[in-house]
This record gives sequence, structure tokens and C-alpha cells, in this order.
Amino acid sequence: MAIDPQDLNDLIAIRDAGTLSAAARARGVAVSTVSRRIETLESMLGIQLVDRRADGVRLTQNGLAVAEAADPLAEQLLRVQRLATSLRKGAQSTPIRVSATEFVISDVLAPALNRLWESGADFPVHLQSQADVVSLAGRDADLAIRMVRPEGASLYARRLADIRLGFFAAPNYLAGRSPDEIKLQSEKLLIYDDSYGRLPELDWIARQGLSDTVVMRTASTRGLMTAAEAGAGIALLPAAFASRSASLIPIPLPEALPTRQPWLIVHRDLRHLPAVKIVQKWIISAFAAL
Repeated sequence: MAIDPQDLNDLIAIRDAGTLSAAARARGVAVSTVSRRIETLESMLGIQLVDRRADGVRLTQNGLAVAEAADPLAEQLLRVQRLATSLRKGAQSTPIRVSATEFVISDVLAPALNRLWESGADFPVHLQSQADVVSLAGRDADLAIRMVRPEGASLYARRLADIRLGFFAAPNYLAGRSPDEIKLQSEKLLIYDDSYGRLPELDWIARQGLSDTVVMRTASTRGLMTAAEAGAGIALLPAAFASRSASLIPIPLPEALPTRQPWLIVHRDLRHLPAVKIVQKWIISAFAAL
């Protein structure tokens, strides 16, 4: 019986996403489906590919070796899929898919979209708001922007311009207090959760002993800003985003927050395609303008 390429793509997705559930989301299937496919692949190959533990699954050394060997096959399948799509619809109607967080799409890429058309792009783009790691090999996206550098020999990653962060509060929360008087240890903090990975600012908050003052965690930048504007607390926000609010005031800090380091990720097989190169250049310029 021949090996099903879908099974190999699931194995690659586990390696790239880090967990079984994240791999299933990236592949657009149920966790049970990915688990069953991996068991089938292990049975066919006669080796253990994943280490199943109470805290999740990890690829074994054999699994990592098989995933690396399968990368070229995934690339070839991607070429075939893209060629078939282009032949069906015409090259110019095939969208370039960009996966990014809600904030990056709404406040970095969308405002700069006109510059993409001005650069000569004659194809549509699909901006996908996703916190989870997507499978570039599985054609879930052509490019992705993430706050943690990914692993995987088939992926090319370029660091984008850093995103400065700060704490911001509304006048009704400060209640007449000067921002210089604020001590975060005594306040209600609104911060990000770990949906985007272990971000540097979360470690900073832990080092400052502020974890017990956190009253809200979310993956939504807009949710943090809305809560801060309503006076619910002091929100951790990208400075360029918070500065657009007429009602938020920056809070001085005794120690600077680390900057967030976004990465532009593209499959190595795609990075030299003309349309992908145009979108890469546009994304780089959009971040540089922050």
C-alpha cells in the first residue's frame, strides 16, 4: 500500500505547529483525524514517529527524520496544486494568501493595501486573521507573519521592523491621577494571552512581579484597547496602535518593555515567485512605516 501524502503533511504540520491540536487546526481537520493518520503512517513504516505523553505529543528522532525527508514531496505537491489552480482560473485571479494576527491585518496591512496596488500588483490578496501556526506546505497560506520565529528547513523567515509596546489608560480609569504617579503593581492590568506563543512582554511582566495584577488576558489587540478606553484597566498595546486613540494616555515605566519581533515567513519553494515577491516587499515596507 502506498503512503498517503496527507499523512506525511500531517506529520510535517505537527513538527511545525508543535502540538497535535495546533496541527489539526492548521490542516483544517479534527484532532482525531490527524491522530489516526499518524497511527496509520507508523504502522506502514514500522517505526514510532511521535512520542505520546500526558502533556501532548512530540516527534521522535525518527519522526523528525521522516518529516524532513517528506518536505520535498510536500513542496512538489504544492507546485502541482498551484499550477492546477492557475490553469483553472488564470494566473492573475489566483489570490496570494497572507496569514497574520488581527492587529497586523487591521492596523498594519489593511491601511497600506493601496500601496500594494500602486506597486503594480494585478492579483487579489486574501488576508487571513489567524493566531495559530498555519501549514505553508499544505497551502493554508502563501505567507505568514508571526511573533515567534518558526522552525522548519522548508521555511524562509525574515525579521520585520520591531513593534514598540507600552501601557495605556483612559482618563476615567486614572481618575485625576497623573500618569507619572502610577505604579503597575497596584493597578488592574489588561494584557495578551499566550495564543501567539511565549512573547517577550509576558516574560517581562512575570519578571516585574505583575502577574497577580492581571485582570484580563486576550489575543485581541482591539479587545484590549476597547477595555482600556472603557476604563477597565491599564492595557498593554502596540504604541503605534494606541496612539490613534484620542482617549488613551501612555503610562511611563521604570524599565522599558521589550519590543515585539515579527517574522515574515514563506515557503522556500514560493519565495521567488513574482507575485509572492511583490507581496513580501509590500509587507516589509508596511512594517517599516510603523
